[in-house]
Amino acid sequence: MQAVLDLVLPTGVPGLVIVLLIISSILTSALTASMGIGGGVLLLAIMALVMPPAAIIPVHGMVQFGSNANRALMTIRHVNWRVILWFLPGVIIGAWLASLFLVDLPLPLVQLCIAGFILLLCWGPAIPKVATGRAGTMIAATFTTFVSLFVGATGPLVAAFIKQQQEGERLSTVATFAAAMSLQHAPKAIVYGAAGFVFGEWLGLILLMIAAGALGTWAGLHLLKRISDQRFGLIFNLLLTLLALRLIWQAASSWW
Repeated sequence: MQAVLDLVLPTGVPGLVIVLLIISSILTSALTASMGIGGGVLLLAIMALVMPPAAIIPVHGMVQFGSNANRALMTIRHVNWRVILWFLPGVIIGAWLASLFLVDLPLPLVQLCIAGFILLLCWGPAIPKVATGRAGTMIAATFTTFVSLFVGATGPLVAAFIKQQQEGERLSTVATFAAAMSLQHAPKAIVYGAAGFVFGEWLGLILLMIAAGALGTWAGLHLLKRISDQRFGLIFNLLLTLLALRLIWQAASSWW
């Protein structure tokens, strides 16, 4: 049994850490499924405490890809395919542009811009219909995918944009956001693999966390169905606001 575990789990990572990460995947997936947002950021914070720095972003990206794909499959009847149809070309263009430029974006400035957009989308006036139409969706997907490959902090911005389009309908918001983020996380495997990260060493843990996340997603979706659209909208906006304030704090801290 130990020999099998040694083959499928990363070497040098204590068993208690493996258990912590699997439990964290269950809980954070349940949080995102029920509240729409927040689980990915929380999981990233936990992983940053217990994992080697070089493995955090690529492993987190693949776990999030699996978690979002599971959530999209479980809620596939509620996905707004019109949005996804125009989100996909933007993802492809954004990933392609990122691979061409490979610019070193100033992280604090990006964090402040993302935080500002989130607060505007949550608490500002409704954005014009043209901005949430086909062209607006493709532009938003291009921009957020491009930035995500460098800073990895665009999930809350995508969530706020998707919420504006779904007009507060909770199941459609969660389902469409999950499908959009599945598409946005997918290019990270190619980018980090090309950069030399050996995914094979972490594949066992990634698959275990994805499977555990599916359990959390199932439980979270059952809770989501008991929440009204009005309450969901308020909680969703509050969580996004907290994430925006966290980005502002991170940006300010880096300048002190």
